[in-house]
Order: sequence, then structure tokens, then C-alpha cells
Amino acid sequence: MVDDKMQLLEVIPVIRMFDVAKATEFYVDFLGFTEDWRGEIFPGAPLYMQISRGPVKIHLSEHHGDASPGVTIVVQMTGIKALHAELNAKNYKFNRPSLEEMPYGATIMHAIDPFGNRLRFTESHDR
Repeated sequence: MVDDKMQLLEVIPVIRMFDVAKATEFYVDFLGFTEDWRGEIFPGAPLYMQISRGPVKIHLSEHHGDASPGVTIVVQMTGIKALHAELNAKNYKFNRPSLEEMPYGATIMHAIDPFGNRLRFTESHDR
């Protein structure tokens, strides 16, 4: 039986971070996300924060049990060439992403954070 009142609303990935300043430099300063909020359960506890850019939300966590480093998150988008130009104009010394044309009809770009997590931005040629 299907419950007509049930609705899945969104997915928010959790990414493990080990240094808040480095995470902010990468996600906010380089990728252009906005820090929405941050908090600790108690003073001195591991930090947990939310960042967003447009409709994309990501949680960054210092909590050891929240996520494993080395994940890949796929961000589907349009305007990947504009994002590529924006990022490379910043001359961020730790990451210079390139565009790749994929045989399945998409352009992709990878940005790897300081903790080994990968964001795969992808634009389908069908859009």
C-alpha cells in the first residue's frame, strides 16, 4: 500500500572535514558556497556546518562517525563552462579543475577538497 502523504524532500550529503579553516577556504572561498550555519553540541565538540550554493546543500562534519573521507558527490548542473572559468580565475593554488568530455554525453569537472573528497560537477549534453 502506498501512503499518499509520504514525500521525500531532499538529499543532503555529509562530508567529513578535519580543519574548518581549510574547509571554508575550499568550499566558500574557492567553490563559492555560502556558509548557512555552524554549531557544536557543546563547547569544544566537533564542528558541524551547512553550506549551500543555489539549491545544493552540503553538511560538513568534524564528527568521526559521520562520514568517511574519500567520497564522491555528483552535482548535476547547467553552465559548467561558466563555473570552470569562475573557479580557474581564482587561481586557487591547491586545485585547478579541468573539463572532460565523457563518451556518455556529458561534460564533467572534478574539484577535490583538502580531505580527499571529490565533487563531480556534471552537465548532460541532453539538457
